[in-house]
Amino acid sequence: MRLSIYPDGAFIVTAPKWYPVYVINKFIQEKSDWLFEKLKNIDFAELAEKKQADKKSYTAGKEYARAVITSRVEFFNRYYNFSYKRIAIKNQKSCWGSCSARNNLNFSYKVAGLPEELRDYVVVHELCHLQELNHGQKFWALVKMAVPNYNVLRNKLRNHSLKALL
Repeated sequence: MRLSIYPDGAFIVTAPKWYPVYVINKFIQEKSDWLFEKLKNIDFAELAEKKQADKKSYTAGKEYARAVITSRVEFFNRYYNFSYKRIAIKNQKSCWGSCSARNNLNFSYKVAGLPEELRDYVVVHELCHLQELNHGQKFWALVKMAVPNYNVLRNKLRNHSLKALL
């Protein structure tokens, strides 16, 4: 079993599905001193302020992001001609975008704040998942058709933090 604590005070216990709940509860009780020690160092008032500021930023930037991202999806999809159901603009914390098995495209509103070449790479990346829901050779060949330097852009994107934009 593993106990992880996050900067916002949330904690997660990871255990196999077959572990009995009483074993997991005992594990948490055994780690309670460590857990409370970590929690006492968290400034929850500051966290609440940051969360509120993030919500305001999302609300203010969502429609702009929708316009920019939808425009780029439509532009690149003239080339690919894939069908998708909808484009959702979200306040994602850990990924720039995603594509569901139901052909829905999801993007962080912060994609709109990326440099144009990185924004377009993210859009093409998710568009290509409409045909290939994996990161195999066929997927990367599709991406390369519209973004030949995708490897360079992919590496550049790693240097951008979702938390730092907009």
